[in-house]
Amino acid sequence: MKKFFSEFKEFAMKGNVIDMAVGVIIGAAFGKIVTSLVNDIIMPGVGVLTGGANFSEYKYVLKQAVIDGTTQEVITPEAAITWGAFVQTIVDFLIVAFCIFMAIKFMNKLKRQKEEPAAEEAPAGPSQEELLTEIRDLLKAQNDKK
Repeated sequence: MKKFFSEFKEFAMKGNVIDMAVGVIIGAAFGKIVTSLVNDIIMPGVGVLTGGANFSEYKYVLKQAVIDGTTQEVITPEAAITWGAFVQTIVDFLIVAFCIFMAIKFMNKLKRQKEEPAAEEAPAGPSQEELLTEIRDLLKAQNDKK
């Protein structure tokens, strides 16, 4: 049992696990930003384009709800397939995935721009062909001395 906890402690204290935890926390915060973007900015525009349609309200009713005629109390709730909520979730996912893709693409572009100047500053050395020629000449000079 001690070995198990020792291995777990070693695993948990590795830098990769901590980096992953930070990534998850930042991802959750980024998810809230993207959800707000979808719900507060993009979907109202989609609603205008689709004539005010709200996908989450579409459903296929399997069995109507039973309501008491005098008290208007629901006796048996409605049984329905809420396919509109599923479509809404897919649209939300696609928008979130696109936003994350664009953010990662932007970060990779910044990373490449940062690395490129360092690569350009490195002095250009001799080519393979030049090195092989030098080695051949050195070997030939050694053989001539003998």
